[in-house]
Amino acid sequence: MSLYKTAKAIVSGIFYPLYRIQVIGKENVPKQGPVIICSNHISNLDPPVVGITSPRDIYFMAKGELFERAFLRKLLYGIHAFPVKRGMKDRNALRKGLGILEEGKTLGLFPEGTRSKTGKVGKPMAGAGFFALRSNAAIVPCAIIGPYKPGKKLTVIYGEPMDMESHRVARTSAKDAAEAIMAEIRKLIENYNSQHTSLDK
Repeated sequence: MSLYKTAKAIVSGIFYPLYRIQVIGKENVPKQGPVIICSNHISNLDPPVVGITSPRDIYFMAKGELFERAFLRKLLYGIHAFPVKRGMKDRNALRKGLGILEEGKTLGLFPEGTRSKTGKVGKPMAGAGFFALRSNAAIVPCAIIGPYKPGKKLTVIYGEPMDMESHRVARTSAKDAAEAIMAEIRKLIENYNSQHTSLDK
């Protein structure tokens, strides 16, 4: 078994019961072809949670400093992470991400770029829009809802793939494309909250 599969099995065995993880819409993730899963970012635990709930193996960007230690670098590569320099345009990371998609694999992105301190969805950076426009990948919005507290339910929702072709044809800017993706993530959260608010009444 690969390091990725082993890590996924171990983390799943801990996180699913600890956070009572509920997954909705997993069938919306295409089984084949390039996919970009774009999620809101509320915790440092979001990458492993998206990793264990997605039906496909995911490649994530991780801050470059984490790759400075040999042991950690080997571990990160083993779980499909690759380095990105934060605070600047990292052409190597952009090429690596596009290469992953060209191979028909799945890229995981957090469009906000950094964790939300309030839990509310923030404004995206242009990165997610860049990958969406420069590839033919299916864009799957993902929403993580709920507190990371033991015993409390954490919900992960995968929305239907977005049609980005109109944005590609119209030559939409990367920033505007990222905004469109974040709008879909917000919609997933709002729909879920409205449904559960009405059920609680």
